[in-house]
Amino acid sequence: MNNRVQQFWNDFCIATHQEGIEYKDAFQFGASADWLADLVVRGKKTATTSGFVFYELEKEAIPKVGEYYIVLNGREEPVAVIQIQSVEVVPMNEVTEEFALAEGEGDYRSWWNAHEKFFTKSLKEYDMEFSPTMLVVCERFEKVYPK
Repeated sequence: MNNRVQQFWNDFCIATHQEGIEYKDAFQFGASADWLADLVVRGKKTATTSGFVFYELEKEAIPKVGEYYIVLNGREEPVAVIQIQSVEVVPMNEVTEEFALAEGEGDYRSWWNAHEKFFTKSLKEYDMEFSPTMLVVCERFEKVYPK
């Protein structure tokens, strides 16, 4: 990862008196990285949903409670450190309205439409189709830096 990300992580560790911990990854949220990163920074986005199948296809572990991640904006600049608070795998059509609202992106219908569009496009790359019952990974997180 770039030097700005490492410096951001070091600043977080110094500011929060943390030693001997690592962040899992630095990433951008979804298709609107700047807008979503801003929602995290402002504390309006405290949850995210991803397709479980993508973890399987890419042979990656799903996030775990307690892990730290660095959120990047659209220019791949670090803007926040988040810590995972809970992780649940459920069919998409069982995601609650309360959870969808915690994503901070609008009402439940907006959440559904955005995720259906994103998953449909992403699944096509693997010759797969979207299903309302596809498993999704629902993560709740806390922005822990900057305060």
